Amino acid sequence: MTRPLWDKGQAEVDAAAQRFCAGDDVVLDRALFVHDLRASRAHVAGLARIGVLPAGEAAALIDGLLELEGLFSAGEFVLDERFEDGHSAIEHWLSERLGDVGRKVHTGRSRNDQVLVAMRLYLRDALATTASHCLDASEACLTRAEQTAMLPLPGYTHLQRAVPSSMGALLAGHAEAFLDDVMIVRGAAAALDSSPLGTAAGYGVNLPLDREGVARELGFSRVQVSPVYAQNSRGKLELLAVSGLHQALLDVRRLAWDLSLFATAEFGFVRLPDAYTTGSSIMPNKRNPDVVELLRALPAVSEGAMIELSSLLSLPSGYHRDLQASKAPTLRAFMRGLEGLGLVPALIGRIEFDAARMRAAITPELYATDRAIELTSAGLPFRDAYRQAALDMHGLADRSPEASLSARVSLGGAGQLGLDRLRARLEQLRR
Repeated sequence: MTRPLWDKGQAEVDAAAQRFCAGDDVVLDRALFVHDLRASRAHVAGLARIGVLPAGEAAALIDGLLELEGLFSAGEFVLDERFEDGHSAIEHWLSERLGDVGRKVHTGRSRNDQVLVAMRLYLRDALATTASHCLDASEACLTRAEQTAMLPLPGYTHLQRAVPSSMGALLAGHAEAFLDDVMIVRGAAAALDSSPLGTAAGYGVNLPLDREGVARELGFSRVQVSPVYAQNSRGKLELLAVSGLHQALLDVRRLAWDLSLFATAEFGFVRLPDAYTTGSSIMPNKRNPDVVELLRALPAVSEGAMIELSSLLSLPSGYHRDLQASKAPTLRAFMRGLEGLGLVPALIGRIEFDAARMRAAITPELYATDRAIELTSAGLPFRDAYRQAALDMHGLADRSPEASLSARVSLGGAGQLGLDRLRARLEQLRR
């Protein structure tokens, strides 16, 4: 491993202790490296604007950072055990390439604000991707809801058949859930849309850093003013971001549960596409809903990350090395969560429905609630109508699911699903 950035050339460095402190940072930093390079370029440009770096040196550093990004993207530069972390790798590479000029890249900043801004940039992109996937999932559900608005499906409570409903009504519910997730995720993104760069180790520096200009260059809407809070917000804002992702993954789990349940032979309402299933290693007759089952497991990853992150928020003000532990759970949650969330739209678009099985599952007693409401509409108190409908089930056999669905005319009911409103909201959120 190269000498750490903090090494002054005097203290003995214990290799085992150094490996323990570094942990998996250099591997995790592969996800943050391009963001770290981008922030470094903005920092160098800011130093040039205040006269700390001559224009020629700043240009050389920026060119070097761009070259390193190209090498990294092409796989020709690898973050590995040679380096303590990505920040060390940047300074080491620049110093080897540019000599003393390379060693100026760290002027006026700490690894503390360096990792803060890299993670902030990563989360901004990750939350934008989360929102995009949620919009796509909502659109897929909405499109299938439009196609199946009057396709009969039993409505369930307590996992027992309750009243006639439709596949369109079920999918409309999932579509609206993902729209709410977009708003939640964007709220989290707005909260962390601030630049911590220039706060150094939590107390600022004795240089007139152009923090506002650097923030604008990095696309932040504002500067995180307090250096103390910049440090204290580490873990807090990661937790907020993962919480937003978690809301979307909870809706993925519910959708996956519906699909896996309805795809069983006992229900037989849904057929999953073969591309999203696998075979058994021993039973030739089996097709297993592995993708759907793993989608059900996604919230466990984000929930675990949230527990790890919240446990770090018990520290006093200022930087503590414990905060390094916020990186792994955050990256793990988004990498796995976005991978699964991105599968949902195509999955929804390719599922098949067995209309005959769904219709056959709507047995006459499911119309009892309709009958009670009809009696109420004729003037009978509802509780009396309820009892009468319970006692008199005959006469319900000649009813049809379509008539029952068409009668649900309150907004959101099967007879007036309000899909046009959901479509308008989707289009508005896409703008």
